[in-house]
Amino acid sequence: MSNPTQPPQEPLGAEVAGLPGVICIDHLAIAVKAGELDAQAAAYRLLGFTEIHREEVLGGDQVREVLLRIGDGPNLVQLLEPLTPDSPVQKLIDRNGGRGGFAHVAFRVTDIQKTFDRMKADGFNIIDKAPRKGSRGTTVFFVHPKSRENAPFGFLIEMVQEG
Repeated sequence: MSNPTQPPQEPLGAEVAGLPGVICIDHLAIAVKAGELDAQAAAYRLLGFTEIHREEVLGGDQVREVLLRIGDGPNLVQLLEPLTPDSPVQKLIDRNGGRGGFAHVAFRVTDIQKTFDRMKADGFNIIDKAPRKGSRGTTVFFVHPKSRENAPFGFLIEMVQEG
């Protein structure tokens, strides 16, 4: 309900359209032990999640992933199974006493390069030297859990732009 004594306010879209902002949570990543990916994916499907993507991601990641959509929205759960003992996901599992669990949260952004440049200029501890190719045609970069000396997030963050 508008107040007739005040002029109508303009929507914020035009003001923030050029900012490298976060759109939504793209996915929550969960590490699963080698050999357990299919069983874990089946358990999420029993919860009503829909599997939308499977891929082996090589390079420095060395994981097999399954993406599951939560309801009809944009949010996903990403299950990550290590392919090698050197995989960062296997190292996470090792640090967790051999258990899987929370790996990272990924935020979807409008412009990955602007977000990268802005976060770097703002002093964030960015792991990647530049945005890089991610799974399902995305472009990504990771932010260290000790992201800022004065206010660390405490968990790994991935920034994602849709392909």
